[in-house]
Amino acid sequence: MAVMRNFLLWCSDNPTLRNKIPQLSFVQQALKRFMPGEEINDAITASKEFSDIGIPSILTRLGEDLKNLSEADEVTDHYLSVIDKIAEENLDIEISLKLTQLGFSLSEEKTFENFDKIAERAEKLNIIVWIDMEGSQYTQRTINFYKRLKQKRSNIGLCLQSYLFSSHQDLNDLLEVTPNIRLVKGAYKEPHDIALRDKFRVDENYLDLSKKMLEASNKDGNRMVFGTHDLKLIEAIKKEADILNYPQGKLEFHMLYGIKTNAQKQLVKNGNKVRVLISYGKLWYPWYMRRLAERPANVIFVLKNLFSK
Repeated sequence: MAVMRNFLLWCSDNPTLRNKIPQLSFVQQALKRFMPGEEINDAITASKEFSDIGIPSILTRLGEDLKNLSEADEVTDHYLSVIDKIAEENLDIEISLKLTQLGFSLSEEKTFENFDKIAERAEKLNIIVWIDMEGSQYTQRTINFYKRLKQKRSNIGLCLQSYLFSSHQDLNDLLEVTPNIRLVKGAYKEPHDIALRDKFRVDENYLDLSKKMLEASNKDGNRMVFGTHDLKLIEAIKKEADILNYPQGKLEFHMLYGIKTNAQKQLVKNGNKVRVLISYGKLWYPWYMRRLAERPANVIFVLKNLFSK
């Protein structure tokens, strides 16, 4: 399966495939498993449906690595309008975005200006804005960016990836600013010398980081979130939380739209917090290929759609 994963991650970065694959009808059909639609109204409608069963949402407009700053201005205006829409409809929705959507690879200062506009608007409405972590070339810069912004805004969170060797030190550094953190495994193709490849070791590192996060949250009250669909890992985190006397109602998991919805419902029924991450937008191809690379069952799902035509 490592060969398949590497192939799919290669596909995610291939410009030719990026143009051709989204046009295939069976791919568009299979995509519906992971996102309700390309428009913001599709995401809002889905978030309301989840809200009805006690699961609030996080919305993210797909897109990354913009090529000019005028595009970043458009993305910024879009997120500002989304925040206004959330407020108008009185919805419990948070925002998650990538810094390269706001021009990070072009101008860090412009990105800071763009993100701060979004965070300021969200702060007035008590909405958290999460920064998604991208490839390793951005990791340290993103952490530095977050620490700088944290001096100004309290309503921001940052994603960390457990497959990176650096994540323990990164977490230690971030704890100095009482961060809000969402821990994930990581979905980018990274060199062997900076990232774990073996699933067992990635999971082991995830659990070790989880323990640190729970201890820090108990001490400082900051928000620590676990982004995973791995039910065995979720149970292990819950056991660690019990050992640490971590409040059950504070234990929070983030899971993707369309993946293990029944498990999301059960976690809520058991007294845990859950948020569903709902993606939308036309620039879904790289994100979609990384979702396929995460789990063989996702590839099988797409193949079934192919051969059923």
